[in-house]
Amino acid sequence: MTRVEPGRFMAHIEEPFVVFLIGMRINRYLAVWNWLPTARAMGPMLRELYRNPEKGFLGAEFYFNLRGPMLVQYWRSFEDLERFARDPNDPHLPAWRSFNRRARASGDVGIWHETYRIAPGNYESIYSNMPSFGLARATDHRTARTGP
Repeated sequence: MTRVEPGRFMAHIEEPFVVFLIGMRINRYLAVWNWLPTARAMGPMLRELYRNPEKGFLGAEFYFNLRGPMLVQYWRSFEDLERFARDPNDPHLPAWRSFNRRARASGDVGIWHETYRIAPGNYESIYSNMPSFGLARATDHRTARTGP
């Protein structure tokens, strides 16, 4: 079990970074042959990224709703994210091609992403009585400052 850290904490990073939201939407639950391979494609990508931090991946949080999974990912730069997405030796490009061959035209499953480039000092995070989480887990988890 993850240890809850009593008190108030914040994330700290002095360089620009990227927040990347990526998800899948199950449009037809019974079309398992289309959405299950799409859902399973994320695991190999995350394993590759966690094993190779030099690729620029800082960390991620996973969420699930009734229509499918979503990940909030933190990256060192947009260039690192794009390089990973386009490299034929990394698992993303083959998964993307497979999705396009198998599921894109059917509409049974959808995929989406949003990318946000964050400049130093243009973010805020507070974690009270939480385990290390989100941006703080991906970067530097430290005691929050009090006052303005």
